[in-house]
Amino acid sequence: MPESMRSEFRHASAVIAKSIEGIESLPVIPREIEDILTISTTERRRWLEDGRLPSAGTRTVKLRGRARQITFHVFEPRMVEDLLDRGAVEEWREEDTAAATDNRRRAAYKAKLTRSLTKISKATAAPQDLTEEASAKLRGWEEFRRDGLLR
Repeated sequence: MPESMRSEFRHASAVIAKSIEGIESLPVIPREIEDILTISTTERRRWLEDGRLPSAGTRTVKLRGRARQITFHVFEPRMVEDLLDRGAVEEWREEDTAAATDNRRRAAYKAKLTRSLTKISKATAAPQDLTEEASAKLRGWEEFRRDGLLR
């Protein structure tokens, strides 16, 4: 603003100062916490569900032009600041990576065990099937012999 508009500048600054009073105590909505902590929606939901990301409560709003209401969790600004200061997000990501690796290893072992048990069961079932087939074939030859087709 030009220097000649000092009174208007003071008035505008007073209005802005008044409007941002108490803004630090307003709850943080999900989209904002994702931007602040640089996390994905999936991470926010997972951490909220397992209790690592504490909710300050829920808010329900009706969007304009829609009949339904939506409910979402809100978060305390002090808690968000604390998470940023102590670097909890990086720790949680490392824990999640380790847990995913462990789950993959466990699943691979379980699949290997299932395959080996399947192979063993097939190996023990195969000789019985062969003996039954052989006896069925012999019965067929016996009929040929009775009918006199084999000389």
